[in-house]
Amino acid sequence: MLHTTTDRRIFLSSPHMSGKEMNFINEAFETNWVAPLGPNVDAFEMEVAGYIGMNGAVAVSSGTAAIHLALSLLDVQKGDTVFCSSLTFVASANPILYQGAEPIFIDSERDTWNMSPIALEEALEEAVAENKLPKAVIIVNLYGQSAKMHELVSICRKFHVPIIEDAAESLGAKYKGKPSGTFGEFGIFSFNGNKIITTSGGGMLVSNNTEALRQARFLATQARDPAPHYQHSKLGYNYRMSNILAGIGRSQLEVLDARINARRAIFNTYQQELAHISSISFMQELEDTFSTRWLTAITINKEETNVSPKELIAALEEENIEARPVWKPLQLQPLFNKNKYYPHAENESVSEELFQTGICLPSGSNLTVQEQLRVIECIKKTFNSL
Repeated sequence: MLHTTTDRRIFLSSPHMSGKEMNFINEAFETNWVAPLGPNVDAFEMEVAGYIGMNGAVAVSSGTAAIHLALSLLDVQKGDTVFCSSLTFVASANPILYQGAEPIFIDSERDTWNMSPIALEEALEEAVAENKLPKAVIIVNLYGQSAKMHELVSICRKFHVPIIEDAAESLGAKYKGKPSGTFGEFGIFSFNGNKIITTSGGGMLVSNNTEALRQARFLATQARDPAPHYQHSKLGYNYRMSNILAGIGRSQLEVLDARINARRAIFNTYQQELAHISSISFMQELEDTFSTRWLTAITINKEETNVSPKELIAALEEENIEARPVWKPLQLQPLFNKNKYYPHAENESVSEELFQTGICLPSGSNLTVQEQLRVIECIKKTFNSL
């Protein structure tokens, strides 16, 4: 028997507190470190850098801000181009526009749903022919799964183009034993409310280039010159994280591995319980990689069922359950509909196919067994009734 809409709402990915956040927050209040910067910010940066094995990190107000700083540090300017994964949230590409540059979108491949090495190499070869290589390539790790970084890094090195790794959704993931976010000149993490750990809002820029990180801190604090008065010689931004939010992040980081294990267990339960529905396929975990399963993502084979993704999302919503389509590819967004796009192959746009067939299911680490069974029950009934 299905539950009614009076049942508690099941969210896609809601914040999951550790219970120790107030220890860090109270300490900030007791020491009056309530403004941006402070001991929690310094410690959070060191702890994140240590967790992923990088030389340093800069805590900022959002993952978007971190991408913007990375582009600024790579001297992206008006008239430049930047290649970007097409299947991602708009925040991956908006900072390109902030710099007055032109985004060019690169399709996904089927194994990871992330940037296609085939499409990237084609785009770079054309860029060489046109004598206009991009200033950077933004590679996104979607839904907790790393892209094919060895292939992508090799291609970018061949053309001497730096990588910004947008690991907003993949803190804690690994590719062939190496942590997500550590493959490019810069890595990006997000601590938005729906991410695997949260500071309510915030992000992190990571790099092994300590001089670049020093410059990032300068730009993120309004680019104030070292003078006894307020003096500014460069354009800066108000991007630094507050000491209070960094305290939340420190508490969250302590439970990151447990949160990853919980989300992977949720994915495994979905996969086991829905295995008999042949028209449902799950986003795979690439061999020799470790996905956080930030969101459990599925596709529906339209040739094997009369249930559409839109109908399944509507059926779940009727039961007060939040589900969402896979990201709408950026080349289909009105904001970017005139920008150049390189598909995975001729007459094969993988990102557009995933958008048409994909759904993200509730995956929060605080999802209870009973709540997940509600979701599974609704999916099973929907496929049995239509």
